[in-house]
Amino acid sequence: MSLVTPEASAAVSTSRACPLLKVRNLCTHFPIRSGLLRRVTGQLKAVDDVSFDLDRGQTIGLVGESGCGKSTLARTILRLIKPHSGNVYFDGQDLMDLSQRQLRHKRRSMQIVFQDPVGSLNPRLRIETIVGEPLRVHRVASGQELKRRVHALLEECGLPTDAARRFPHEFSGGQRQRIGIARALALDPQLIVCDEPTSALDVSIQAQILNLLQDLQAKHHLAYLFISHDMSVISHVCDQIAVMHKGKIVEMGSRDQVVNNPQNVYTQRLLSAVPSVDNWQSPVSGGLGGSSTVG
Repeated sequence: MSLVTPEASAAVSTSRACPLLKVRNLCTHFPIRSGLLRRVTGQLKAVDDVSFDLDRGQTIGLVGESGCGKSTLARTILRLIKPHSGNVYFDGQDLMDLSQRQLRHKRRSMQIVFQDPVGSLNPRLRIETIVGEPLRVHRVASGQELKRRVHALLEECGLPTDAARRFPHEFSGGQRQRIGIARALALDPQLIVCDEPTSALDVSIQAQILNLLQDLQAKHHLAYLFISHDMSVISHVCDQIAVMHKGKIVEMGSRDQVVNNPQNVYTQRLLSAVPSVDNWQSPVSGGLGGSSTVG
């Protein structure tokens, strides 16, 4: 029989209560240059004073029109873009204070699935090399163990193991996105940024990819930052919705709050763009494909 001290119990309770991701007053500005000498004449505020929390195992949807700053925010959170100011706390650590070596280790827990399943895969590499690259770079596996883990990842994402010896051009768009998801899962992350992962796919294939992401979330207790311009998709897969407009989050709340009782005019306009708002069906719930292992 093991005894748990009050201090250890409190530490566990605090760990569970602490959000996985905390974004505080994050700003990302880009210089505007003009004239013959290309002098800085202003600042483009791509991300302007953004704050939110994301709990473990939850999904927050970031929705807004193209150019509103969604992808820039995601890349700033992952420190792929240097912020102008603000803080990003991941699992209790401020990512902005980490050295490159510390950040490299922390990135094992943060991965991204890109919008374009074609451009995100190197056409000259076999799938086993693409999916296994994170495992090799971080020295997690090699040799037969690497091969075994790549096969397991492909099967988990609905692909046959013999896909490992093929090249990206031999697969459909939906299959390529599954490969991208398998690569993102390789290091057993806690957070996956889904940067419009279904916008380049047919509607029926979108449903399959969304089902796959939800299955993987339930199995691995993943947290998703899900970016989309499609309110119907966001409404189906997300626990919370953050509406972004001109670099700012103009409204945020639970799915039911934002969809059924929008407070901001911009949110109301986004919802009005969804056909038959009162009776619409999402791609998944509309019966366009419940399987997550096809396509």
